[in-house]
Amino acid sequence: MNTGKLLLAEDDATLGSALVTALQREGWQVEWSTDGLDAYARLHGQRFDALLLDLGLPGLNGLDLLHRLRQTDPELPVIIVTAYADLRDRVRGLDFGADDYLAKPFELDELSARLRALTRRSRGQQGRVIKVRGLEVDLRSHQVRANGEPVWLTGREFSVLQLLLEHPEQPVSRKAIEQHLYGWGEVVEANTVDVFIYNLRRKLGRELIQTYRGSGYSIAR
Repeated sequence: MNTGKLLLAEDDATLGSALVTALQREGWQVEWSTDGLDAYARLHGQRFDALLLDLGLPGLNGLDLLHRLRQTDPELPVIIVTAYADLRDRVRGLDFGADDYLAKPFELDELSARLRALTRRSRGQQGRVIKVRGLEVDLRSHQVRANGEPVWLTGREFSVLQLLLEHPEQPVSRKAIEQHLYGWGEVVEANTVDVFIYNLRRKLGRELIQTYRGSGYSIAR
């Protein structure tokens, strides 16, 4: 059973009530807020293990809430759950610091699995710093330094870098990177992964990421 504490920021009464009941049945402690400003206040007044965030909140919309949150708390796991299906909304949410994205309607089993994965990762990464080839990556604060100099990465760029760092002994396929960024069943442009790899090499050094034709990419050791 799960023992984490969640904040659900969702203004749909029917969906919110159903999620609270289902997640509590699985062992989660759930607080439910229907307003963005109220949710933001709760995040600063209490400690949570994860945030389930709808984008279309009254008072303070989900993206603005997320942007403010990441100024003070870069590591809280955040899953966006929203009816907005536009790719630009998903991209903005991930760039603003969300860890995952689920479009409504979704299966509770999938939401629960993603919550478990994110909270396990978050608990296991507290204080974890990876150093390789002059690169220093703090998985908790999302701070990156290359040869001692700070480097700014977008949320999705950091997500790709982290994925590569978590698989040091094997190449990560293009398909795995796409699914990591956008989930299953999403239509992704053919050059999406190429753009991320190019940007990471430009910011962190061309020799850092190796290409294995037909297999994918890995961090050079």
